[in-house]
Amino acid sequence: MDINSYTILNNGVKMPWVGFGTFKIKDKNTAVSSVKEALRLGYRHIDTAAIYGNEEAVGEAIKESNVKREDIFLTSKLWNTEHDYDRALKAFDESLRKLGTDYLDLYLIHWPQRSNTEPWKALEKLYKEGRIKAIGVSNFKVHHLEELINECDVVPTVNQVEYHPEFPQTEVHEFCKKHKIQLEAWGPLMQGKIFEIPLMKELSVKYGKTISQIALKWDLQMGVVTIPKSSTKARIKENMDLYDFEISAEDMARIAELNTGKRIGPDPDVVAEEV
Repeated sequence: MDINSYTILNNGVKMPWVGFGTFKIKDKNTAVSSVKEALRLGYRHIDTAAIYGNEEAVGEAIKESNVKREDIFLTSKLWNTEHDYDRALKAFDESLRKLGTDYLDLYLIHWPQRSNTEPWKALEKLYKEGRIKAIGVSNFKVHHLEELINECDVVPTVNQVEYHPEFPQTEVHEFCKKHKIQLEAWGPLMQGKIFEIPLMKELSVKYGKTISQIALKWDLQMGVVTIPKSSTKARIKENMDLYDFEISAEDMARIAELNTGKRIGPDPDVVAEEV
């Protein structure tokens, strides 16, 4: 396995196991330089979203890089205020315009709402037209996924969720495996809190790897796509250096014991009630 390794989604599309996340990189110059550096180092999976406010910068970075668009797996997301069939179609067009591309590799519903079938049907239309190679969701619990599976035509290919050693979402992960939905981790470094965990410090010393690398390797060994974010060149490189070691079964079991069942981010059911 290396930075070019990929999982095959339930519709046959290849998705790189490790991507470059752009959450909270709002400054345009920083976003452009960070994405260009990631692409220069070998990342071929870039994750953004309408609400991040950096789609134009991501598009500019891709254009300025020497990497062909068809070699990049590009993801964006539909924001909560656009949960309507027509608004979803318009929001997608706006994301394409800002990104400077005529298709997306993956488009996700960013957060579930009380009803998700209308925006999903819009995504299905775009998928069937070939304007999106794969469609998926983010932050969906089991009951949200069941709604789409029971009422719509296309099973999501991906569910991007908060996922880290203290919150491994076992029920959601098992459901996704059953329905061949690829789980993808956001917040794999717990927004910095992972660096405070004694076991992660211990394993960092044991394996001669940074805490970030231990956490990201754990994602991969759990069969979860991961999209670490950094605007620091050294860390962008560090976060892809995951392929020359393996966490033992014993240490994987020890990491499993870190599960507290507590989120760092918001509860999707609460977000659904807010819009």
